[in-house]
Formats: sequence, C-alpha cells, structure tokens
Amino acid sequence: MTNTDVTVAETAGRDLIVRLAFGSMAAQTLRAAARLRVVELVGDRARPAVEVAADAGAEPQPMERLLRALAGLGLLREPVPGSFSVTPAGALLHPGRPDSFASFVRMFTEPVIVRAWERLDDSVRTGEVAFDGIFGTDFFSHLARHPELSAEFNAAMSQAAAETAAALPHAFDFGRFTTVTDVGGGDGTLLAGVLSAHPGLTGVVLDTAEGLAAAPDTMARHGLEDRCSLIAGDFFHAVPAGSDLYLIKSVLHDWTDDQAVTILSHCREVLSPGGLVLIVEPVLPDAVDLRDDVTDGGVTYLSDLNMLVNVGGRERTREDFAEVCRRAGLTLTAVTPLAEAAPFAVIEAVAA
Repeated sequence: MTNTDVTVAETAGRDLIVRLAFGSMAAQTLRAAARLRVVELVGDRARPAVEVAADAGAEPQPMERLLRALAGLGLLREPVPGSFSVTPAGALLHPGRPDSFASFVRMFTEPVIVRAWERLDDSVRTGEVAFDGIFGTDFFSHLARHPELSAEFNAAMSQAAAETAAALPHAFDFGRFTTVTDVGGGDGTLLAGVLSAHPGLTGVVLDTAEGLAAAPDTMARHGLEDRCSLIAGDFFHAVPAGSDLYLIKSVLHDWTDDQAVTILSHCREVLSPGGLVLIVEPVLPDAVDLRDDVTDGGVTYLSDLNMLVNVGGRERTREDFAEVCRRAGLTLTAVTPLAEAAPFAVIEAVAA
C-alpha cells in the first residue's frame, strides 16, 4: 500500500466518522422541517426562503440556513441563490401524500424515542431497557397513557408498512388460504393490501384498542368492512382461532425471545391442520461483511439497538427465528427475501 493509498483511506475514514457523528443533527434537521411544514410551504415550485419563512412564522436568515441544510441533505434544491424547490425524496415529508413519511420522521426523532439512546452504553453494559428506567414504565404502556403520541406512533407504523403492503401480496401465495389473522396488525394497512389483492380471502386484525384506533378508517377506505373483522385483544394472552394463516409483521422484534415464543405459541395453539404462520421481519446475516454491501446502509443494525434501548426486543438471524419457532412448537420451513421491501423477508413456519 502506497502513502497515497494510506492518505485516501485515512481521509475516507475521517469523513465516515464525521458523517456518523453528525447523524443525530441530520435527524433533528428532518424533525424541524416536518414541524415547520417546510415541504408543504415550498410546494411544487421554487420559492424564495424569505417567503417560506414568512409563511412559517420564522425569521428569514435562520430559515434560509435550514433550507440550505436540507438541500445539502438532498431533500431540497437551490436552483438560484436563496430560492428552493423540493426533491423527490423531500416530497415524502409532505403529510398529504399517500406515500408520506412525515409521521415516521416525527416519531423516530421524537424526544421520547431519542432519550433512551443517550443511555445506549448503559443498556449494552447491563442488558436493561433504558426507556423503562427513564420513564418509569415500558414503551407501550407509555404510549397508552399519551393518546397523541400513540396516534403518531400508529401513523408512523402505517407509513412504514405501506411498502410491504404493496409488495407482500404478490410475493407469497395467499390464494391457497381462506382466512388470515394479522397479529398485532395496527391500523390494518398490511392486511388491507393483502385482502385487496386477493378477493377470495377474509381477514382479522388483532391488536390493542389503541393499536386498532385507525383500523376502521383503513378498512372503510379500501371497502373491506365486510371482509375484515377487528378484534381488540392481547396476543400475550390469546390469538383468535379460525384462520388458516397467521401473519405477524414487525411484532416479534419488539420483544424478548421468551415473549416471542409466547406470541408464536398462541398462534400454534389455534393453527388449523395445514395452516401456516407467516412472519415478516428483517433477517440479520450470521455476520456483517462489508464486501457484501449492507443493502439498507446498516439501518437494520440500528433498529436492533433501538429495540435494545426502547423496548427490550431484538432483530434476529435465521437461526434465531428457527429457535423461537422450535420453542413454540413450530418448524421454520422457508425464508424468502422480500426484494421490493428490503430488508424484510418472508419467514414461513408450520406446526412441528
């Protein structure tokens, strides 16, 4: 390796460290843009920063600095000095779009979420959930006590599920089943996508009363009121019988292995002959190899740490999923990457 190669490597290394260290600042820049309605105010044409500031009730110079930072992050453009337009990525911050990510941004930059990250080192040392120590209760109990935050969380989960809801119905053979129960299905976004693509199916969404709050609107919007039942319940106590397919997306990673086994065991108890449990979650590789290029930029590993500090769950490898399934009386039979909704995979399990 030549001296030039070493210098280039050192520079690249420093650049990477600086970008990572500034990551929380970038997140808060996104949060400010969402709270100030920047994308809505800029609209579909270039606007001077001074006009955006006036409409936002903000000072002109700080607003221009915010808009330039957003341009530097790729969310806006500055076609002429002091005037800004919205990029396709930035447009996803508009709450009026069907593919909006505005609630997702607000939720994952929310101080309630971020505070536990300040104690990541404590969680690594002790294995304890930082959130519980800070707020005196667990994350989901905290949500139940704060309706506005719960509504924001539900909206964020709906936005996060939209891509999977579009991809999953065409990536798995739902046609061989009659009824699907979405365990922890929230507002029903995922199940609505499945039922809309497969008119021969009926469905059930199981979640807490808080989780189901927006589900009636979702089903009405898709014209599925007659084909989908909404059941308020607790998957730690029971899962409703009567389906030959049990769908679990982005639920198991919220919980410890023992808790995941409990959820899966309840699905196993009511699983009909020939039935299937379908888990949709990211599947971690056995080891990180940068030569393979981590397709989501390492976000799944950050999600894993978020589970550690905020809820006590974890992301899992294929073997991890096989083990919790085995303990629940299930056999993992297939893991298929969901290419159009990476990094998610479709994990199939049957009665052992």
